[in-house]
This record gives sequence, C-alpha cells and structure tokens, in this order.
Amino acid sequence: MIFHTITGLGGLTSFLTATGDATETSASTLTDILAATPASAEIQQDLQQLKPNVILETIKGWTPGLFALGYRILAAAIIMFIGTRVAQFVRGFLKRTFQRMDLDLSVSKFLLSVVNAGIYAISAFIALDKLGVPSASIVALLGSAGLAIGLSLQGSLANVAGGILIMMTRPFKLHDYIVFGGMEGTVQSIGLAYTTLTTVDNKKITIPNGSISNGTIVNVTAQEKRRVDVSVGISYESDLKLAKDVLREIYENDEWILKDEDITVFVSELADSAVMIGARGWVKTPDYWSAYFDITEKIKLEFDQAGIEIPYNKMDVTIKKEN
Repeated sequence: MIFHTITGLGGLTSFLTATGDATETSASTLTDILAATPASAEIQQDLQQLKPNVILETIKGWTPGLFALGYRILAAAIIMFIGTRVAQFVRGFLKRTFQRMDLDLSVSKFLLSVVNAGIYAISAFIALDKLGVPSASIVALLGSAGLAIGLSLQGSLANVAGGILIMMTRPFKLHDYIVFGGMEGTVQSIGLAYTTLTTVDNKKITIPNGSISNGTIVNVTAQEKRRVDVSVGISYESDLKLAKDVLREIYENDEWILKDEDITVFVSELADSAVMIGARGWVKTPDYWSAYFDITEKIKLEFDQAGIEIPYNKMDVTIKKEN
C-alpha cells in the first residue's frame, strides 16, 4: 500500500515537471511569435522615435511655425494697445469739443460711446486679420449682424438719429415754445428718441424725433424780441385820423412795448363794411401775450371813449302787422 502511494507521488511529480517544461516551452514560443508580428515592429519604431535626437529634430521642425504664431500674436496685441490709446485720445478730444459746443450731456455720452466702439471694432478687425482670420468672413458677419439689427430697430434708430440731429443743429432748446404739425407747447425735454412738450393748458405731448427732424418747426421764442401786431376795423363814418392817433397812443403808453423800437400805425385794408387799421410794436419775447391782451382790451375801451365805432354784424328784424 505504501509502495503504491510512493509510486503515485513519483508519477505526479514527473507530471508536474513535464507540465512546467511544457509551459516554459509555450512561453518561449509565444515570445517568438510576438516578436515576429507588425505590432511589435511599430512599438519598437515608436521607442526609437522617443530617443532625444529624434525629439530635438521634431521640435526644430516646429520652430518656424511657433515663431510665426508668436509674431502674429505679438502684432495683434500691439495693434489692440495702439487702438486703446487712439480711443482714449479721440474720446478726450471729442469730450472737450462737445463741452465747447455746449452739447447736451446725453447726446455727448452717446456719441462718445459710438466713436469708442467704432475704434475698438476697427482695431479688433485689424488684429484678427493679423492673426490669420479671413477679413472677408469678418466683413460678412458684421454686415449680416448690422442688417438684422437695422431692420429690427428701423423706427427706433430713425428716432435716435433724429434726436442726435436735433441736439446738434439745435432748432430749439429746453423751455422754447415751438409749433409743429398742428401741435404747440413749451419744450420740457429732448431725449434721444422723443421730445416732450407741455401745452398752455398743461397737457403733455410726446413727439418722435424722427418726425420732428423731417418736419417744419416754428420756434416762437427763439428771438429776444417779438412784434405785437393788431388789426381793428372802424366804420366808414368814424374819424380815421383820430382812430390812428388813439391807436398810436395806446402803443406808446403800454408798459410792455419797447420805447426804443419803432411803432407803426397804418390802414391795412378798405373792407366791405369797415376800414381796417393795423399797428405794430416790439416787446420782449416773454412779455408778448401780456402786451397783446393788454393792447386788445385798451383798443375797445379807448375807441368807445373817443366815439370811434367798431362795426359788427347786425340783424334787423321787421315785424309787419296785418290789419
């Protein structure tokens, strides 16, 4: 029994020894096979390329391109720096110019922003072109964006352009009394898009600047002096010379009329039922309506006192009685 066990152990040992030898033989064979495959050749080739001299040669090949890229980046940075300096100089120059022109603050800020953005845009355009970005693509992109924005904001941009034009040409200013398109009032504010008026009965009127800049504006208070014109009719039976003397005396004695300016009294028309007499005198612009109302009232009172008839339409009614 023991003999058989020893014999079995010896056989197992012989089997394991034989198996190990076979394993070593298989590993050796597998190594030989892998050495003969293309993948191994590629790995060996890659290992050869990792040698220091090969890496240096590769870097040397990249050097011209890296230098060119660095030059372009440096040139673009210099262009943007110069553009920033130019923008600062132009902004300061325009700011001083607008102050001398006494331009409205909102308009000056808007114009400065537009000019500043334009200079930066030009600088960026040149810098991108220096970096190799095709200028045609940039122009096409900016053109498309500008067209889309312009179409979507067409009315608003027209009002803004009108506001800038109004503030630069100054056909009127704050607190002027203007007449435009059947509307009139005192200017309370001039914005970039709208102008606001206040009427004599305290109504608020908001008008788009685009329509104002393209319309006819009457600035009533633009001048320091205004002429007060009145016209009154007297009957043909009244004393014409007396009427003219009374009218002149009314102008000469009125507190609002400027005494150093000429006063003119004249016959303006021989109408069907009256002789029309006109008179003209000058007042300071703020005193216009006070003088006009005062003179109109005095004409009626003084003519009645002098016995000068002011004709008016009359209706005679005759009643017939039948017997």
